[in-house]
Amino acid sequence: MRVLAINDISCVGKCSLTVALPIISACGVTCDILPTAILSTHTGGFQGYTFRDLSEDIPAILAHWKSLGLKYDIIISGYLGSISQIEMVKSIKRDFLKNDGLFIVDPVMGDNGILYSHFDQNFVNEMKNLCRVADIIVPNLTEACFLTDTPYASFTESDYNTILQNLKKLCPQPSVTGCDITENGQKRSAVFYTERDGSIKKYSTEKIEGAFHGAGDVYASALVGALARNVPMDKAVQISAEFTKNSIAQTKADRTEARFGLNSESQMLSFLLALDQAS
Repeated sequence: MRVLAINDISCVGKCSLTVALPIISACGVTCDILPTAILSTHTGGFQGYTFRDLSEDIPAILAHWKSLGLKYDIIISGYLGSISQIEMVKSIKRDFLKNDGLFIVDPVMGDNGILYSHFDQNFVNEMKNLCRVADIIVPNLTEACFLTDTPYASFTESDYNTILQNLKKLCPQPSVTGCDITENGQKRSAVFYTERDGSIKKYSTEKIEGAFHGAGDVYASALVGALARNVPMDKAVQISAEFTKNSIAQTKADRTEARFGLNSESQMLSFLLALDQAS
């Protein structure tokens, strides 16, 4: 099983490829990487960070890979810094994904109801087109709202189901993270997702208050690792959501600055044990 992760490298602040590579690899899966940019830190909570776009390097990398005959069982794309990189990812899917492979898109664009500063509506529209050629998409709630032209607000479970139905017009299996719900009087954080048969399901975990950078990357990477191990979607969502929640809880207990990412390392063993039981 061979996975390609397309994302940026943030040298400080655990997210993107520095999260995807260890988590997917720990699942016993070969994980190759294609960096879209390199940053001194990620852009959340840091000032004065450096940013280098690697778009000019990508064509030569892909040409070399073609000479090696590389093909992938799963390709997941994350942060893409420009519309031209979105077009590159479409061609990567065409040239490097196996005929029976899985293409997963994490449409990284924003959080807390707003787009990241360098993205605009044109980028959103092109990301919609990328989602149309994906098998699975894993937006957070903000990104799901932009993809479905839904005003960001307080939502009910019925609203989440409507958003998911609208996302299904773009991609057959959307999975939306960061959905706040109330169960038995308790605040919970839920993932609303779609099975292959089109049915909508949810899985909720304890809601841990606070803003934690890199949580979406932990969830998406764990989901890829589980699916690469042929774990069914419902179990893959459950295991990935629990791993993410436990990593958030560990980070809060350690009193680590949230901008430095989740302390998921100490939760890796329990995640892998759950994965072994499910696969």
